[in-house]
Amino acid sequence: MKRVLSTLMLASIPFLSFQAEAQKKNKKGKEADKVAAPVAPEAAAPKKSSLAEKVKTSKKADGLFTVYQDTLTGSVQLYVRKDQLGKEFVYQSFSISGPTSLFLNQSMHRATSVFKIVKAYDKLEFQQVNTKFYYDQKNAVSKTAGIDVPEAVMLSEKFTVEDEGGYLVNADALFISEKMDPVKPLAPVGAPPTAFFNMGTLNTAKSKYHKVKSFPGNTDVQVDLAYDNPAPYMAGGKDITDARYVRVRMQHSFLEMPKNDYRPRLDDPRVGYFTQEVNDLTSVQAINYRDIINRWHLVKKDPTAALSEPVEPIVWWIENTTPVEFRQTIKEAGEKWNEAFEKAGFKNAVVMKIMPDQVDWDPSDIRYNVIRWVSSASPQYGAIGPSFVNPRTGQILGSDITIEWYSGNATPISDELFSGPSAEGLSFPGMTPPAAMCTMAHELKAQYSAGLTALEATDASTGDLKKMHQQFLYYLVLHEMGHTLGLNHNMKSSQMLKLSEVHNTALTQKKGMMGSVMDYPAINISLDRSKQGDYYTTKPGPYDLWAIEYGYKPVAENGEAAFRKKVLSRSTEPDLAFGNDADDMRAPGKAIDPRVNVNDMSSDAIGYAQERFALVNAIMPKLKAKYSKEDQSYAELRARYFALNGQRSGMINAVSRYVGGVYIDRSFVGQNSPNKPYTPVPEATQKRAMAVLAKNVFAPDAFQADAYLLPYLQGQRRGFNFMSGTEDPKLSVTYTSLGASALAHILHPTTTQRITNSTLYGNQYSLAEVMSDLTKGIFDADMKGNVNTYRQYLQTAYVKQLAQLVDPKSPADDMSKAAARYTLKNVKGRMATAVSTNEETKAHRSNLVFLVEDALAVK
Repeated sequence: MKRVLSTLMLASIPFLSFQAEAQKKNKKGKEADKVAAPVAPEAAAPKKSSLAEKVKTSKKADGLFTVYQDTLTGSVQLYVRKDQLGKEFVYQSFSISGPTSLFLNQSMHRATSVFKIVKAYDKLEFQQVNTKFYYDQKNAVSKTAGIDVPEAVMLSEKFTVEDEGGYLVNADALFISEKMDPVKPLAPVGAPPTAFFNMGTLNTAKSKYHKVKSFPGNTDVQVDLAYDNPAPYMAGGKDITDARYVRVRMQHSFLEMPKNDYRPRLDDPRVGYFTQEVNDLTSVQAINYRDIINRWHLVKKDPTAALSEPVEPIVWWIENTTPVEFRQTIKEAGEKWNEAFEKAGFKNAVVMKIMPDQVDWDPSDIRYNVIRWVSSASPQYGAIGPSFVNPRTGQILGSDITIEWYSGNATPISDELFSGPSAEGLSFPGMTPPAAMCTMAHELKAQYSAGLTALEATDASTGDLKKMHQQFLYYLVLHEMGHTLGLNHNMKSSQMLKLSEVHNTALTQKKGMMGSVMDYPAINISLDRSKQGDYYTTKPGPYDLWAIEYGYKPVAENGEAAFRKKVLSRSTEPDLAFGNDADDMRAPGKAIDPRVNVNDMSSDAIGYAQERFALVNAIMPKLKAKYSKEDQSYAELRARYFALNGQRSGMINAVSRYVGGVYIDRSFVGQNSPNKPYTPVPEATQKRAMAVLAKNVFAPDAFQADAYLLPYLQGQRRGFNFMSGTEDPKLSVTYTSLGASALAHILHPTTTQRITNSTLYGNQYSLAEVMSDLTKGIFDADMKGNVNTYRQYLQTAYVKQLAQLVDPKSPADDMSKAAARYTLKNVKGRMATAVSTNEETKAHRSNLVFLVEDALAVK
């Protein structure tokens, strides 16, 4: 066996040697083949474009962010430095031009937010940051900061260039869009398409850039956004050239987060500032609010001085669009705020400058605060004074005041509601200011027009007219500048002086006519012209000085709590009374304190209203002779008449709120206020208000002074503007609305319920008594005779209002329904005993019986 194996091994050696040689030759052959064959090039990596190549046709704007705009296409690219990633910046948008009905006018301040840019693989994300929460870093719970508060990603875009300095990204999708600001307001759910003007759909292909500017601390990009609506339901106002094609100019501003030692100051319900709402999620207190007020960053040049100029004052430029004859008045009015800042330890905190006709800066540059005048086709406001802030701290970063020029009398005549988050119940997201303001946007116009009518009709001197107009401008500028300083409205301040004091100029020019310039007062016209005082307050009042002291006085960090307690302990002083729009009672059923209202004056608003009713009735007989002018229509006469009727309406609203009213005291525990938080209006005061309404609104002869004017209330025809209806004056609407406006509040389900509820804590004027007094005032005077046309409408409105209360679907409580049913039966009983001598009155009373029976029928 061994011999066989050896033989096989010897035999295999030549084979193995041959195989090895063959493999060697084959290997050499392959190597030779490799040398001989051409080498295929490796796949080359795509060459990356450099920054220079990507922007070679672009214009560069250096600043906070470097912006490149292509000179051929207009497209914009944004260069984001690597050290800017993850940092927070402030975003602010403004409308520059657009449909006025949608509040897209010039200088409307819109969206404000904090944003940051982060790198996500090959993209840059623009993220909106939530600033609504605070976490105390000393609390372990702060480690959960940001939980369940995800960021909002506005845009995620691939960057086209990355170099050692940063990233280049196309920004068209950011700016030519509604990603940062929902420009087009959304329609309310279920609203018909004709409810408001609809701009249509954003057309990015037709949209373009208007201006691109960048500065060290901010970058501003203005865009013209085009909206198409092929089949609009509404043509819009005269400012809409073609409803199918609408263009809106917007400004997007990126601002660097301020680098300073600014320290936020906490808000308090006893003083009125615009705020940033913040919740402390590490607090265990019953109230975890940590809201901070909006205010400018003022620092004393000399911290040791009781009164020092600021390092940087608040500088305002009166834009060269302002009529020359008003510039000095506006300058003086603005400087009046320095008195308030002196209480906070600052001298010359507000600096007013007049802008020359030629300057090397643009008023739209957010680094400049300007007061500008504009003339819009359909103005939605008369003046507006918004500001924009750092949402993290409440520091005001800039502001503008825009005043409307009203052609015809060259007078700015109304004011906005406030600058801040939209009011509760706002139907149109993105619309600024809130839609809620629409019902009062022309309060000041109405007051000025009525004052002008009163003075002209009584042959006031040119000097008096000039004085009223100048004081109006003072008040307007003071009011709007107050907003830009952070103050919101104070609708309680007009109650500061007694009725006997409002025309005492020795007092009003020293102390002010009102506690604050942040109110909407009635224009102060005296029934006796020989006793006429100031028409408007022309200086910040005691409340304003106190509020500015609270907001702006520098305090050491460890002294903040003691400072707030000391200053705010004064809130119970009568001159410092405060109540803002959340408290005011201009809408029926809204709020509870009648002293917090618009269009009133003095601590005796009921007495002031009685004088105003008498003034209007005294002026009415003079209107026709004064405003029937040769070779002119009766349009001006008609306008003046309705201006005076507006005064009646304002007084009715002011007086009616005392019925069922409750006084509010917001002082804190420990302030030793003599008042309880809620005190019902005394019965005598409520009955006095009811008596004034009965005499001046419900009585058969309440509007007798107007009778001779009624055939002359003719509007001026223009083209075919009467085709939508007949042109005769709708007097039933005019007079019914006056009487019914009082009923709308007193018989509002919220008011009737409050009247009953407040009897549990002091109210002595029951709902049954309220309705009994209403019935007497509306029916007693003509029970033994005929009912005139006005009273027919008033009585019908009263019965219908009661019927609404007893309706099964009414939100009224059971006590309100009980009182309303009882009153309806009383009215029906009265009709059975009433005496009438003509068919019209009989028909009217028969209809009232029908309405009562229908309301009381089982349904």
